[in-house]
Amino acid sequence: MSNGDDEADAPAEESEERPDEEREDAEATPTDEAGESEEADEAGESDESDEETDADAAEATEATPESLDERLDAIEADLDGAETESDLDAVESDLDAVESDVETLPEAEEDAEEDPRGDLEARVGDVRSAIEDQRGPYASDVAEGIRESAGRIRDTRWTERGDDEVVAAVDAFLDDAGEILGEDLGDAGRSPEAAADALDSAAETVENAGLDPDEDGEPIAALLEAVDGLETGLDEAQEWDDLTVVQKLDYQGFYDVLTPMNRKDFPPELSVVRIAEAERDPEPILLAFETFDSDFMQENCIDALRRLGAPEAYDAMMQLANRRDQDAIRVLGKIGNPDALETLLPYIEGDANPPLQRVVLKTVGEIGDESATQTVADRLVADDPEIRSGAARALGMIGDTRAIEPLSDVLEDDDSDAVRASAAWALNQIGTERALEAASEHADDRSYIVQVEAERAAEALDEGGSTGAEPEAAA
Repeated sequence: MSNGDDEADAPAEESEERPDEEREDAEATPTDEAGESEEADEAGESDESDEETDADAAEATEATPESLDERLDAIEADLDGAETESDLDAVESDLDAVESDVETLPEAEEDAEEDPRGDLEARVGDVRSAIEDQRGPYASDVAEGIRESAGRIRDTRWTERGDDEVVAAVDAFLDDAGEILGEDLGDAGRSPEAAADALDSAAETVENAGLDPDEDGEPIAALLEAVDGLETGLDEAQEWDDLTVVQKLDYQGFYDVLTPMNRKDFPPELSVVRIAEAERDPEPILLAFETFDSDFMQENCIDALRRLGAPEAYDAMMQLANRRDQDAIRVLGKIGNPDALETLLPYIEGDANPPLQRVVLKTVGEIGDESATQTVADRLVADDPEIRSGAARALGMIGDTRAIEPLSDVLEDDDSDAVRASAAWALNQIGTERALEAASEHADDRSYIVQVEAERAAEALDEGGSTGAEPEAAA
């Protein structure tokens, strides 16, 4: 029994022990779970805190019109207190950052009543301008101003009085600038060109003086004031353009030829032109032509130059000929420079502008250069009979024997008696035996004006057989 009781007691003991263990486990479990729960809560709170921190940071760095306005207020305050270039550099750096943030703002709609971004951009521009205004002055500004004055002196035409005034103004500047720098800058010499050279040298001296915008602000400002004085002196110096037209002409001696006896025309400038023509002096005529814009004086000057045929007028007339001015083209014919053909020959190509072609053909004939022969001969078949006639006469004036055959064909076949008479006249002008024979064959022509030219050719053949030399190679 006792064994049975013992066996029965054993499980009981085990069962008694297990509840205790289970109780221990049960007691331990809530504690662990609570710890884990606390850790989880702490982790959750930490995550939420990080999120809030990030959100706060994002909110703090997000640019808004209000925050940017406040930053600009602070920058303007810093600008007011800036005393050195370094201070200004710092202010400008802050402004650059604000400008970058302004660019992140959305642009306003076209019909929006307000434009915060546009307003801020305008304010940034104003502050940047204020920074630039507060900078300096710099020695480079002084040197630049000096060199600009030197360039102005070189580029300006001064009167004799103006020459002296320029030299005096530069001398005064060199004295003032030398005193400020404590150096001898020399003098302006005796001419505007020498004065400009002296200024270039002074500009180099200023650049090499090592003037600091913070430490040497007063000397730099004084030098800028001296540059202003130099500019004022140059403003007051007499330039050529300050003179009236009459003063300019008088200055150049244009009116010197006039006396109470020869001053017959009005305006007096016309008297000068006519006197110059009579003396075969084209210079006063060209001076009047370049000076006066009135149609009256222009026409009188061109007429005088045409009658003189002065080579000195070539450039002036070519400028007008490039604009198809017929009066100027007539002058070129009297001058006779074959260089004009490059411009003139294209004017007779095609059938456009017959009046211009007639003038050009006569001019080309007067120039008389054989390089124009083929281009002129091509106009013998033009639709306009006056152009054909002009071409024939131009070939006669050129005198190229290569034109004999085409002129003979015109004399034989053209429907216009006037054109045929011009061809006969041209053959007489060429004057070789072959040319005269071709013309003389029409002594019995139906047209009287052709007969006259044919008889002249026959007489020339009877008198000498030829009035011109025909090259052996001519065909």
